[in-house]
Amino acid sequence: MNTLFDKIWDKHVVQIVEDGPTQLYIDRLYCHEVTTAQAFEGLRNRNLKVFRPDHVFAMPDHNTQTHDQDKPITDPVGRKQVETLDKNCEEFGVTEFKYNTKDNGIIHVVGPEKGLSLPGMTIVCGDSHTSTHGAMGAVAFGIGTSEVEMVLASQCILQQKPKSMRINVNGKLNEGVTAKDVALYLMSKLTTSGATGFFVEYAGDVVRNMSMEGRLTLCNLSIEMGARGGFVAPDETTFEYIKGREYAPKGEEWERCVEYWKTLKSGDDAVFDRELNFDAADIEPRITYGTNPGMGIGITEKVPTLDEIPEEEQAGFIKSLNYMGLEPGEKLEGHPIDYVFLGACTNGRIEDFRAFASIVKGKQKADNVTAWHVPGSHLVAKQIKDEGLDTILQAAGFEIRQPGCSACLAMNDDKIPAGKYSVSTSNRNFEGRQGPGSRTILASPLTAAAAAITGKITDPRTL
Repeated sequence: MNTLFDKIWDKHVVQIVEDGPTQLYIDRLYCHEVTTAQAFEGLRNRNLKVFRPDHVFAMPDHNTQTHDQDKPITDPVGRKQVETLDKNCEEFGVTEFKYNTKDNGIIHVVGPEKGLSLPGMTIVCGDSHTSTHGAMGAVAFGIGTSEVEMVLASQCILQQKPKSMRINVNGKLNEGVTAKDVALYLMSKLTTSGATGFFVEYAGDVVRNMSMEGRLTLCNLSIEMGARGGFVAPDETTFEYIKGREYAPKGEEWERCVEYWKTLKSGDDAVFDRELNFDAADIEPRITYGTNPGMGIGITEKVPTLDEIPEEEQAGFIKSLNYMGLEPGEKLEGHPIDYVFLGACTNGRIEDFRAFASIVKGKQKADNVTAWHVPGSHLVAKQIKDEGLDTILQAAGFEIRQPGCSACLAMNDDKIPAGKYSVSTSNRNFEGRQGPGSRTILASPLTAAAAAITGKITDPRTL
């Protein structure tokens, strides 16, 4: 075996239950307001404390509004969930990055940028996109609410060990192709179930040359291929990103940690349960046309025709296109759109705002487009201002909102109206994901920017 996944997993095994799951020690538990209320209530009912509160960090993000954050949350259900998280964290001694404070944002953006997510860790959260933290060289995965309670009570979890997969992307990316496009390409090739039962290690030239922001985007989308999680072996890019961050090791401890982190890589003799190879030259800017993230095409390509779809998948394919108001064989380039969303734990980092600004600089937002720009954290919001990106975006007709999950999912005020087309940098395009009846087209920040300027789906390379 000798894979990096084995090294991290095996180091955290407390015991193996015969003919059963592994008891795995967890280094970091992240909590948000949606999946923790019953977990804390379970502790209360059993008269238990949080076993290691210094290993747990909480943050409301799903229900938080991205405007007027100095005022109470308008939705009563969302407000109740946030207030309940506040109460539970206070009662159980858990550190919370509260709503409307400089530490708040999206948990999967704030965790890495604060230096809380580190190489070699096991990290869990009651959220499917916990795989994001794998970019740090950690084994990170989403869990259910009952499992959140288990970790709160014992700092351990019962899990079956996944199989290991390595995905190599070699060569050099074409102009206008981003980490988001790589992820959308892999999803279209593997489908949304192609990595089910696996933990994926991303490798190859393209991954080695990716920034940390790019790797965070790539790992974020691992779950959309059905994988349990995805990660990248830590290297100098990782260490440079972590160094000096608030919770990162300091001084001599830093030196010791880096020496250990340098050992975190798969051996030359590593054997994976499955290994796949892809050529960067085959990837162009991508968009989705259907209602799962695997239903994607290159931006110059056409929606598949019915005879290109396996017979057993044709009914679902037709249903998906009917929902999206599209036709088999249709070319989407030039298709009018209504909304553009830049943000989410997928693409709400400073690099994403830089990319968007690089396209729109000196141009004007299309009149038919409503655009929401939502930083993933207050640090990202500060970086936007410090770098003058806010001036560029505002001159082009765009408004920057306050941090939060926003229009990634319809759990706050930022909802796409029924029947409207949204070019979104988020992670899911399920029916109603961005609002009842909304139609989501997933894309990179560059492709979203091109659509925002032209008012239609546009190849960013033409701008």
